[in-house]
Amino acid sequence: VPNIVVPFTSDQPFWGRRVHELGAGPEPIPASRLSAEKLAEAIVEAPEDREMRQSARQLGEGIRAENGVGEAVRLVGRYVGQRQAGR
Repeated sequence: VPNIVVPFTSDQPFWGRRVHELGAGPEPIPASRLSAEKLAEAIVEAPEDREMRQSARQLGEGIRAENGVGEAVRLVGRYVGQRQAGR
């Protein structure tokens, strides 16, 4: 499903741009520029844009195919192992 991102803090501007770059959502709307009109345009654009829906679908399939928890555990284990070896 295409994502509409309204970043307002931290890493959200980065992820909003990334979603748009991947074609999985319209351009992010910074919270400081948010209006009912801009949000309404994005809400209409996202489901009507066939390419955006297809990109979001493919991205979702890829994410679901990942073993995110297993990969996170592996990376943390590797980091901890490196830190302990460096003592």
